[in-house]
Amino acid sequence: MSMNFALIGAAGYIAPRHMQAVRDTGHRLVAALDPNDSVGIIDSYFPEAHFFTEFERFDRHVDKLRRRGGGEQVDYVAICSPNYLHDSHIRFALRSGADAICEKPLVLNPWNIDALLEIEAATGRRIHTILQLRLHPAIVALREQVRAEARGGKHEVDLAYMTSRGRWYHQSWKGEERKSGGVATNIGVHFFDMLGHVFGALQSSTVHHTDPDRAAGYLEFERARVRWFLSIDVADVPAAARAAGKRTFRSITMDGREIEFSEGFTDLHTLSYREILAGRGFGAGESLQAITAVAAIREAQAVGLVGDYHPALREALSRHG
Repeated sequence: MSMNFALIGAAGYIAPRHMQAVRDTGHRLVAALDPNDSVGIIDSYFPEAHFFTEFERFDRHVDKLRRRGGGEQVDYVAICSPNYLHDSHIRFALRSGADAICEKPLVLNPWNIDALLEIEAATGRRIHTILQLRLHPAIVALREQVRAEARGGKHEVDLAYMTSRGRWYHQSWKGEERKSGGVATNIGVHFFDMLGHVFGALQSSTVHHTDPDRAAGYLEFERARVRWFLSIDVADVPAAARAAGKRTFRSITMDGREIEFSEGFTDLHTLSYREILAGRGFGAGESLQAITAVAAIREAQAVGLVGDYHPALREALSRHG
C-alpha cells in the first residue's frame, strides 16, 4: 500500500536523498516545507507535491489531510531541517499522527531524547533516525568480525574525515554552534555512532582540540581505542588528495589496516527507508550514546597535544598556529 510522506527542509543538501528514497520505495511525497523557495529539485521526484514556505500553512495543510482521512493523511514526516529544530519538528510529526524520520543528529542534547520517548509513548507514533553508516556493507562486515573475535585486547583505530566547506558555511546556521552543535556534531555524529555500533559502549573521551573548523580527540570503547580528527578546512585534506582535485578525504584504519568504505554511500538512504518501512529501523534510543558523546565534546576543555592524539592534528596546528 502506498503511503503519504511530508518533508521538512526541502531546500537542504540532504533532502533529495529523502525524496529519492520515498520514490524508490513506491510511496508519495504530498507536502514539503522550507523557508527558502529554491526547491525545483522537487520536480524531479514529486512535481504534484504541495510546497510551503511558512510553517503555519504547512501545519494547516497536514492537519487538513489528517482530518480528511480516507488515505490522504500523512503517514511519515521526513525531517531535514537545521539540527536545532529537529526536536520541535519531531514533536510536530508525532502530534500530527505521523511517524518521524529524522536526519542525524536526532537532537543536540541527550536529555531531549528522554522527552521525545515520552511523547512517542503518549502518541503511539514512532521516531526513526537515519544512521546510514550502520547499513554500509563494509561496516556490517566489520561489526560481525569484531563481535566474532575472542581477543582480549582492544583494537587501535584512527578516524580522519575532512570534508571541506566554503566561506558560506560560517554564514549559515551550520557555522553557529548553538544551532548545529559544532563540527564534531554536524559532520562527526554518524561516525561516532558507527564506532559505538561496531566497538560497543563508550568508556571515556578526551578532547584534544576544537575550533570552528576542526575538532580532534580520543574515544575509548569496549573493543577499541580511537583517535579521531574532523575538519571542514580544505587545507587539512592530505596534499596528495588535493593534488588530485579532491576536497574530501575519509579514512578509518584498524590496527594499521585501512577499512575500505569509500563506495556504497549513494543508496544508503533508500536502504534506510526500506528498513524503516519493514519495521527494522533505528529508534530514538539508538542515538543516545553518540548524542551523549558529541554533547560532552562540546562542553569539554581541550587538553592540546597531550596523550594519544591523532597525527593529523599536529599537522593542522602547525599550519594554522
